[in-house]
Amino acid sequence: MHFDVVIVGAGHGGAQVAVMLRTQKFEGSIAIVGDEPELPYERPPLSKEYFAGEKEFERIQLRPAKYWDERDVTMLLGKRVVSVDSSAHRVTTDGGETIGYGKLVWATGGRPRMLPIPGGDLPGVQGVRTRADADAMKAAAETAKQIVVIGGGYIGLEAAAVLTKAGKKVVLLEALDRVLARVAGEPLSRFYEQEHRDRGVDLRLGVSVTAIEGGDHVTGVRLSDGEVIPADLVIVGIGIVPAVEPLIAAGAEGGNGVLVDRLCRTSLPDIYAIGDCAAHVNDFAEGATIRLESVQNANDQANVVARGICGDEAPYHAIPWFWSNQYDLKLQTAGLSAGHDQTVLRGDVASRSFSVLYLKGGKVIAIDCVNATKDYVQGRMIVTARLAATAEQLADAETPLKALLPS
Repeated sequence: MHFDVVIVGAGHGGAQVAVMLRTQKFEGSIAIVGDEPELPYERPPLSKEYFAGEKEFERIQLRPAKYWDERDVTMLLGKRVVSVDSSAHRVTTDGGETIGYGKLVWATGGRPRMLPIPGGDLPGVQGVRTRADADAMKAAAETAKQIVVIGGGYIGLEAAAVLTKAGKKVVLLEALDRVLARVAGEPLSRFYEQEHRDRGVDLRLGVSVTAIEGGDHVTGVRLSDGEVIPADLVIVGIGIVPAVEPLIAAGAEGGNGVLVDRLCRTSLPDIYAIGDCAAHVNDFAEGATIRLESVQNANDQANVVARGICGDEAPYHAIPWFWSNQYDLKLQTAGLSAGHDQTVLRGDVASRSFSVLYLKGGKVIAIDCVNATKDYVQGRMIVTARLAATAEQLADAETPLKALLPS
């Protein structure tokens, strides 16, 4: 087999490359190689609406099957690429098939980071990354009496919210001194901690897990102080490991992700990388090299690659944005708050509709909005503009954020 463009990874980014190539009138052959049997689908609902049973799988598919057929995109599903030969321009799958390419786009994302502790691989210990993961969680949760969620990031909190709403007893464990510590300021962390506790979640901070107990199935979680928390389902949400081993083995620069330039090109000829697995220089991170685990980043980098393949090279420059649904709370984030030296609270936390703005050197670098869509829409504008404003100006909820922009 040989294709003009081979896309490895059937997630948001991989699918968007194919969509954008055809939108750009690319007439060459395209194949998407995915290690799951499913056509491309949305990932965020796996820990939210799909897990909760509020959306059927068909509703989270990115495109129906006929879309790919009509646009002559070949789907090679249930196949995992295990090696890359950049000089011969071909990849090899776990089934021994070789696929030649003109251009290769690596969009593999990553796999759930699991706990390297005794019992970490017991049945009943579950990561969250694929439809199969979510289906396994749903099936186990139906009969589980007590569930332990390890990790107080977005995935862990969203899973805890779904399970709590379903009437399950949930213990949530976070190793740091607050939830969302890596992505949000303390005001937002404390707000979400209280929201979960108010709904019955046994949320514990600053705890260390040393082992998962059980024989044929998980029975409990052992903490560093010796306490064993009973559990018949353990959900681990502590991040991902970027799936880049074949590229690194082929000689691509990288480590925690594969390094790409502003056109999403790796150091290997005719090979691009996008999405969660791509380490790139980001203008909204003060020019630091980072990986962004978000749908926005995957889609925007996919567009950069597709346009580049079609001869329209434009460097990646897009404001990062994220969202999280928990209970009746919609969190929307624009920008990256890492490195901030000041936070400003806008609105009343007690009203459950407020925003937290992050500044560095007197300029707005990020905003978190809880049930405050107007602030979010206008907040994206002021983050993009790196608005210089005082805390008093930003805290005044009666003044629209866009009114602070210079005319």
